[in-house]
Amino acid sequence: MQLPVYDITGKAVGKAEVSDAVFGVPVNQDLLHQALVYHQANQRQGSSNTLTRGNVSGGGRKPFRQKGTGRARQGTIRAPHMRGGGVVFGPHPRSYRKRMPRRMRRSAIRMALSAKVVAERMLIVQNLEGIEPKTKVMAALLAALGVSGSTLVVMRDAAPEAARAVRNLPRTKAMRADLLNVLDLLRYGTLVITPDAVQRAEELWSHTERLRPSTGLEEVAKVA
Repeated sequence: MQLPVYDITGKAVGKAEVSDAVFGVPVNQDLLHQALVYHQANQRQGSSNTLTRGNVSGGGRKPFRQKGTGRARQGTIRAPHMRGGGVVFGPHPRSYRKRMPRRMRRSAIRMALSAKVVAERMLIVQNLEGIEPKTKVMAALLAALGVSGSTLVVMRDAAPEAARAVRNLPRTKAMRADLLNVLDLLRYGTLVITPDAVQRAEELWSHTERLRPSTGLEEVAKVA
């Protein structure tokens, strides 16, 4: 598959050959949703905590006498319906982490990248790493490319200049290619990626076969 390549002025300067195994696979909506839930759940801290009626202080005596006040009888100020009392069925510290097989996670990334290509929301821009570290320069580049809305800028390695140019733009994020994930790919509308980052993505996710650890028996057989 060939995709157009743009320069930092927004002009098309050629074509780039990308792997169909990464950028041209069928999209499974159910798998993408499962991967999205996986990432969102693993980001939750699970540190919320409430006090039950056994944890709040006070309540050693009755709030008022049993009879003669004209009010409903009460036994403790720690009851859930009392102001400052305990909480019924409130949240407590817990883990929200989910597990997802590695092959499914890798397949979901390929599907998310392929969905960007199908929707024509993936733009390959060269020489992006050496861009001037100014917000107006990056804003002008995105405007020249016709990008509006949320944008994910992906480079092969850490590029401090490009990261500085992006960080003050609303709904725009810069990251390395090896940190790509389904959550960011689905959260941001347009993907702006460098040719080196495309190559890195193909190196990481083009292998679809099951990888098994080597036992060393093949090497022993060859020596024998």
